Amino acid sequence: MRVIAIDGPAGSGKSTVARRLAAVLELDYLDTGAMYRSVAFAALRRGVDPEDTQPVGALARSMELELDADGTVHVDGADATIEIRGPEVTRAVSLVAANPEVREEMRLRQREWAESHGGGVIEGRDIGSVVFPDAELKVYLDAQPEVRAQRRSREVEDLAYETVAADLARRDAMDQGRATDPLQRTEDSVVIDTTDLGIDQIVAMIEEQLG
Repeated sequence: MRVIAIDGPAGSGKSTVARRLAAVLELDYLDTGAMYRSVAFAALRRGVDPEDTQPVGALARSMELELDADGTVHVDGADATIEIRGPEVTRAVSLVAANPEVREEMRLRQREWAESHGGGVIEGRDIGSVVFPDAELKVYLDAQPEVRAQRRSREVEDLAYETVAADLARRDAMDQGRATDPLQRTEDSVVIDTTDLGIDQIVAMIEEQLG
């Protein structure tokens, strides 16, 4: 099983780079962030408080989740592709991702996905450090905070840059400060600052690491 782990904070380029790299390497791609967003979506949809640990954990274990190769996401049979990227889910996802019960369930699902796909390019925040510590290659992408905020503000057209930047700073603090599986660089990760790099440059740098 061949696993390439791509970690890093929001707006660092993980999704775009991971998708492109997966296509180049002819591997499948998994966006684990979409999985946590799906749990947040399910909780909000059912009126469950995202901070309520046990109910959200139970929901994560019972929910039906389908992640299609084209990026389509179905949660309990409903197409949630657009909704999971919306501001409401974005504000709730760090609370859900800090839930130890949710993280345990998502790790199980991520490992099952990798087993069934023979590996893949898998991106998130704890892929190299926790989910696949023996990955063939671990890459940690980062960028200057203002650049990450600019990238995110272009993706969310109905929110001002200042709002996106504040949300990003809040999420960084929560992701890095949570007790369970925090966002962190592993000692054996290849760290790439994407601030001034194009996607093709980043992918080429990763390919060089793979030989």
